[in-house]
Formats: sequence, C-alpha cells, structure tokens
Amino acid sequence: MVKPDSLKAWLLAARPKTLSASATPVVAASALAFHDGGFRWIPALLCLVFALLAQVVSNFANDYFDYRKGADDAERLGPKRAVAEGWILPSAMLRATLVLLAIDLIIGLLLLPYGGWPLVFVGLAVAVFALAYSGGPYPLAYHGWGDVCVLIFFGIVPVGFTYFLQTGHWTFSALICGLACGLAIINILVANNFRDRTLDEKANKRTSIVIFGERFGSLFYLFNGIAASACCLVFIAGKAWLAAFLPMIYLVFHIATWMEMKRIWQGKALIAVLEKTARNVLIFGLTLAAGLIL
Repeated sequence: MVKPDSLKAWLLAARPKTLSASATPVVAASALAFHDGGFRWIPALLCLVFALLAQVVSNFANDYFDYRKGADDAERLGPKRAVAEGWILPSAMLRATLVLLAIDLIIGLLLLPYGGWPLVFVGLAVAVFALAYSGGPYPLAYHGWGDVCVLIFFGIVPVGFTYFLQTGHWTFSALICGLACGLAIINILVANNFRDRTLDEKANKRTSIVIFGERFGSLFYLFNGIAASACCLVFIAGKAWLAAFLPMIYLVFHIATWMEMKRIWQGKALIAVLEKTARNVLIFGLTLAAGLIL
C-alpha cells in the first residue's frame, strides 16, 4: 500500500532500479580517465550526481507526460506509475520535475571551472532532452527517437564529457566507451517498450518496436548487448586486455535475459526482464570499469 504524497511514492516515481543507466557511463568514463592517468575525483563525483539527478528528472517528466497523454492507464503492464495511480498529483509531479531540473543545472554550473562556459550548452541540451523525451509538441519517445536519444544522452554524451572534464581532452577510446555504454543501456528502454508494445500502439506511442514489430524488438535487444561487448575489444589496441574481455561476463547474463524475454514474450512477467536488464547494465559498467582500472 502506497500512501499519497509519501516518501515511498516519490521513491517509486524515481525508479531507483533503473538508475544504473545514469551511473554506468560516469563510472566507465572515470575508470577510463584513471587508466589514462587523468582521474579527478571532484568532477567525477559532480558528473555522477548530475547524471543521477538528470535521470530522476526524466523519470518524473515521463511519469507526468505519459499520464497526460493517456499512455499510463488501468491496462498498464509495467511497474505502477505514481501519477496514474493517484499517489502524486499531476501538478505536484510537474513542479517537482522543474525544481529538480533547476537544482541539477545549478550542480552543472559547478563543473564550469573544469570545462568552461561551453558546458552551459551541454547542460541546456540535457534539460531539453529530459523534458522533450516524453513532453512538448514533438515528444521524442512517441515518434521512434527514444533509442537514439538513449544512445546519445546515456552513452556518448555522459562518457565523453565525464572523461573530458577529468582529462581535458577527447579520445577515440572515450567515444567507443560511450557507444558501448549507450548500446547496453538502450536495452532498458527496449525491455520496457517490448513489454508495453500493444498498449503503446493503442496510445499512439510509436516506439521502434511499435514501428518495426516485436520480432525486431527481440533481435534488437540481442544485438545491442553483443555490440556493446564487441565495442570493448577496441581496448586491445591499448593493451588493456582486461577491459576488452571482462565485459564478456556481462554477455552471459545478457543472453540469458534475452532467452527469458523470448520465453515469456508478453505480459506482466516481462517486468522481471526489465529489472534483470538494469542489473545487466550495472554488471557491464562494473566489469568494464574494473578492467580499465586493473
């Protein structure tokens, strides 16, 4: 039982089980900076806090806008949403979203001494993405752009800038690291959209799985995990053998979860696939980070 406007309601709205999506790229980028001799703990910590809060903002906004658009109704198969369940008033959720966004942007300002004023534009881009993902006149998630957005804003951008803010430069390895993280993290979205494909279509939420079909969704999920692991092989060139091969541990969990997705195929039982996918992302991030550090 969840009491309206309780701490439990707000914690559930933050979706803590999926926060590995924002932590993983920062941890991986910081490990790469350590490997390259440029690790700095203050910008690393600020980037982590900024990333975690940005994802909570995005989750709150998604909760609010999906309710307004009718995507979260009584037929919803996934974890319960705070606004749709009446735990949090829509006006309170919108207000919390904007307040947390403002706080996150202030935290971002603390990174200016490490990266300069151009970071302001990065912060604004993150803010726009957090709101435009499911809100605004052209909600990205409703027009098939969700996967691309995750690759960019949960992979390439956080890894690239976390690395840059610690080392002061960019490298090809940082780009590939960002791609690897982004590909693994996309599967959290794919697992969610695969489960909700029928209801998303009814709500006119045209995810990639609604557009291309459920078989595509299953194969897309499998491909992303394999491609993420394959990206790590680039570290062989720098003789970081552990960084290249330790993430293969993740591949074992990834394929097992994919097989479970295929077996279940539809219904509420797919919630377990989403949770295991988030766990797999954490395994990927930790094994990659361990390989780079060791």
